[in-house]
Amino acid sequence: MMIYNKKTVDELYGDIMDLPHFEPKHHPRMALYKRAAQFAPFAALTGYDAKVEEAARYVDRRVELTEEDTARINNTLQVLKREKEPEIRVRYFQKDEYKDGGSYLEMVGKVKKIDEYRRCLTMKDGTKIMFADISSISSEI
Repeated sequence: MMIYNKKTVDELYGDIMDLPHFEPKHHPRMALYKRAAQFAPFAALTGYDAKVEEAARYVDRRVELTEEDTARINNTLQVLKREKEPEIRVRYFQKDEYKDGGSYLEMVGKVKKIDEYRRCLTMKDGTKIMFADISSISSEI
């Protein structure tokens, strides 16, 4: 028996302890599943899950090329410039628009234009690849 303020619980609430639970006449008791729904969690932070997923998404870091690799890519581009629509395999870095870093992509296709002024390679499908983003390039030529 618990003592509260020098009186026992029975002394404090003895007169109402054995009374039946109040049931309203005009409002039926709410079902347990509906009652539980009132306390269910809600999305207080809209978009929070998307931000967490974005932060956890992996991105690659750009690899710095050696002088030899850069010279090899430049030589290949000079050879390809003499050909008409050569078919190539190119691996290049594409910067991520939301985070630092990006991903390396590989493409096989025909070259439409090699623009030395803008330092850009335009593929037949319209994809533009900057020379600085190319990590490797090869052709059957």
